[in-house]
Amino acid sequence: MEEIILDAVDLKLLDLLQDDAARSNQWLAEQVHVSPPTCLRRVRRLHECGLIERQVAIVQPERLAAVQGHGLACIVEVALDRQGAEWLDAFEARAVQEPCVQQCWRVSPGPDFVLVLHTSDMPAYLALAQRLFTGDANVRNVKAFFATKRAKFTTKLPVALAA
Repeated sequence: MEEIILDAVDLKLLDLLQDDAARSNQWLAEQVHVSPPTCLRRVRRLHECGLIERQVAIVQPERLAAVQGHGLACIVEVALDRQGAEWLDAFEARAVQEPCVQQCWRVSPGPDFVLVLHTSDMPAYLALAQRLFTGDANVRNVKAFFATKRAKFTTKLPVALAA
């Protein structure tokens, strides 16, 4: 992997774009005190070098709930019987293919995986659990935690800004 060198302007751009990637190039340029063409070039470089993976819209759950119902958010710990690389890779490959799986983390110590799921309702969760957990002879233990309130949610990573 090639070395990426970032200066204070790049770091500030990363910080600002994590707050709202829909801001205009003109606005961003003003915030970091560079010309709009320079700002655009730097943002493109951040994309090209892979620091900015993608830009997405973050949907407000309560507003979506008013349209289609609240759904069921769940955090699940999964422990496998066999932890060899091929077994871990096989479970991970199946988990990430499920649209209801929002996040899949291999963790240590403790369970082998932590999944963040969002299903439309309990019957949808049970169907997912049957496909992903019950149907896999290598899944030893599943511990599900059903969310009752979301107190904080962010996708923003801390960026060490120059003082």
